[in-house]
Amino acid sequence: MANSTEAIEKLAASIGENVYIDVAKWHLYLRDAHLHTVLAEQLYPLLTRDRLEEAQVLNVLKGIQVKLGGGKLEVTLADLLPMQSQVHLMDVLEDYQRNL
Repeated sequence: MANSTEAIEKLAASIGENVYIDVAKWHLYLRDAHLHTVLAEQLYPLLTRDRLEEAQVLNVLKGIQVKLGGGKLEVTLADLLPMQSQVHLMDVLEDYQRNL
């Protein structure tokens, strides 16, 4: 268990430093939005498979609801990530998977 917890924390750190949401052309990195750990926890099981597929990652992103305006509105994480940030996420995941 300690190894998987450590692995998830390492993945979360990498996601938090490289992936951002875009709000009015303002880049908010996932570590600053406190979304990196929940995302890493959900993506980590996908990395233990032979082939990582973008569709699976997108499904995870669509399943994470982000509350805005004090909870008045909920938007999926997939809707908040610009394409460039999704590319960064896939790069992080592919690099991480190679090093497993």
